[in-house]
Amino acid sequence: MIRSQTGTLSPLDTTSAEPFYRQIYARFRNAMTDGLLAPGDRIPSARALARELGLSRGTIETAYSTLIAEGYFQPRGQAGTFVAPDLKLRMPAPAASDRPPAYPAGAVNMRPVSMLPLQMGLPALDAFPRKIWARLGARCIRATRVADMVYPPAHGLEALRSAIATYLQVARGINCSPSQVFVTSGYRNTLELVVHALLEAGDRVWVEDPGFPPTRLLLQHARIALTPVPVDEEGLIVAHGIATAPRARAAVVTPAHQSPRCMSLSLPRRLALLEWASKNKAWIVEDDYDGEYRYVSRPLPALKSLDRDGRVLYAGTFSKVLFPGIRLAYLVVPEAQVERFERISQIFSGGGPELTQAIVTGFMTEGHFARHIQRMRKLYAERREVTATGLEQTLRAHMRVDPQPGGMHLVLRMRGRGSDRLLAERLRRHGMYAQALTDWSIGKQVEPALLLGFTNIDSESTAEKLGRRILKLI
Repeated sequence: MIRSQTGTLSPLDTTSAEPFYRQIYARFRNAMTDGLLAPGDRIPSARALARELGLSRGTIETAYSTLIAEGYFQPRGQAGTFVAPDLKLRMPAPAASDRPPAYPAGAVNMRPVSMLPLQMGLPALDAFPRKIWARLGARCIRATRVADMVYPPAHGLEALRSAIATYLQVARGINCSPSQVFVTSGYRNTLELVVHALLEAGDRVWVEDPGFPPTRLLLQHARIALTPVPVDEEGLIVAHGIATAPRARAAVVTPAHQSPRCMSLSLPRRLALLEWASKNKAWIVEDDYDGEYRYVSRPLPALKSLDRDGRVLYAGTFSKVLFPGIRLAYLVVPEAQVERFERISQIFSGGGPELTQAIVTGFMTEGHFARHIQRMRKLYAERREVTATGLEQTLRAHMRVDPQPGGMHLVLRMRGRGSDRLLAERLRRHGMYAQALTDWSIGKQVEPALLLGFTNIDSESTAEKLGRRILKLI
């Protein structure tokens, strides 16, 4: 981010063909015309801004020279550079609260359509049982009737809802009926249903910091007020949330493996969160995106399994256990909220095609789903080990791998004061996938780190080759 004393400009667009100096020029000019920078405000020095962005000083000076030449900036020698005091600005744009926030220009694409080395969010696609899937698909197609070709049920195929409820009771400790299960087209659609059913514009919601960027972006577009709550080695610091926003209407959490740091929410914190929600009639959205994949012990029961007052909504997905292209997820709502969600899902549901749901139903009811998860849990434990070892062999002087109990990605902490954003950008430009931990943080300053997926790394030698490629970019 480009920071000044008076405001914050949008991040640079690392995917744009426009040079960085032109982007910096445009950001400052927009900040002035929008009223974020006023005449007479001091501008960060070129040296300081270059250090913060991880760019060359010459790039910043080129942008500043252009702004000075056009009369926007005024240099004052050793005193620094200032917005020209006699600059005539147009009226500020409408307040941000009057319009939904735009998606940050420099934000990393969370869902790239290609498959890149170290890509996050992708299961081991080489290990997916495609022959079984194809056989089930062919059978479902042959069995298609005219009645199956109309619009699918808004809440999801009844047989799939039953299969999900059965699986959750056995594997995640959640006692629910099929009527409480709503099939959606992904986590974003799930969260959208929750917002429409239970929240209103202006409501305050706790979000983890650092946390999953699409969560806060979707809530911001719904004009929900966010309260970032920091995390430590025991997960969400519930006491901080209570002290900061005790009357918040909801909290969105990732208890099994905090996204992105991967620690698990401790039992005392879980109980404190449930007590807060019960006492304040607040909601908890449990995003259990990869809770099945824990390597140091058996998977922890879901937070929902401890809910006795009907305050937890459980969000699961098939993207991480099957494959993202399936575009299927699900939401388990409290019994008392079923009727409300039935009405909302009739309007906003984006559930997948009935044929896809039928294939998943067969995959679950015939036992393939549970066996696949067991195989992947073993495979991911092995691939995490070889990836961490291979990367540490080549990068130990510059980075260290965080210990973590589970999940599908690694957190590589950077030694020294380098920019994780700049390094992540370099990796992406050289055909590898990476995200910067600082891009996942809202207000808290986090230690710079790279987030790298390991699920599709097949050997230690592959990881070492990637490590050597990274080493050249540091």
